[in-house]
Amino acid sequence: MIWVMLPAFNEELALPPLLERIDSVLASAQLPYRVVVVNDGSSDDTARLADELKQRYPVDTITHRYNRGLGETARDGFEYVADHGSPEDIVVRMDCDDTHDPSYILAMKEKIDAGYEAVIASRYAPGGGQVGVDWYRRTLSRGANLLMKVVFPMKDIWEYTSGFRGYRVSLIQDALAIYGNKFIDLKGLGFTGTVEKIIKLKMMKARVAEIGFVLRYDRKPSDSKVATSITTMGYFVLIAKYIRPWGAEGKRWQEAAAERAKRVYADDGTLREPAAGAGND
Repeated sequence: MIWVMLPAFNEELALPPLLERIDSVLASAQLPYRVVVVNDGSSDDTARLADELKQRYPVDTITHRYNRGLGETARDGFEYVADHGSPEDIVVRMDCDDTHDPSYILAMKEKIDAGYEAVIASRYAPGGGQVGVDWYRRTLSRGANLLMKVVFPMKDIWEYTSGFRGYRVSLIQDALAIYGNKFIDLKGLGFTGTVEKIIKLKMMKARVAEIGFVLRYDRKPSDSKVATSITTMGYFVLIAKYIRPWGAEGKRWQEAAAERAKRVYADDGTLREPAAGAGND
């Protein structure tokens, strides 16, 4: 089963065509799937449309009465999939604004089937790029990713800020078991939680890969929700908080992550089979 998790805030224009394209890609590949739409207090018709689209597509909805931000929205979506999915399932987190092409889900699945636990759709990997992004956002994004690469180096990984990712559900289940509600802790600092997740998976020694993808910002029908000043500040808070694990909590995280790595990975670094983590017992 592939779970597609869509955080949604005022996406009435993008949601119907995006669900149609997700269905086209996954149904054509004969892959069973469910979409989890997390409506984050939208003031437009997103909630009504999501309910109506349940008649055409396998859609589950989670609704926030008030807008809580991307961090809490993503957390709720991941917790839902961790509770309802099986360890061997895949969960793909996409933006709901039609800038992420669902066809890349198939390449993510190939990587995960090959033994990776997380796959990042990267603008900076071979075949990647971006269309419709102005020079200011391009420069800011490139600088942020280079900074994270220096502070939190990961082999062959260059895109830390992309929210378009695929994960083994077992990995998310284990991350929630280790970090609890602090898997995404920096919830009020813009899009910082997107980077925070990958850093915590690095702490777990998860095998992470990249695939090239083209960000189609020119297809975005709604205004950007990124508050660049808040997110930039959040990156520096994140560095201070996670450049090393602090205190008793940090030590507990390290110990739990090390135990998990021993259980999940063989001595040669490959994923043990069957690829199951703590699960949702």
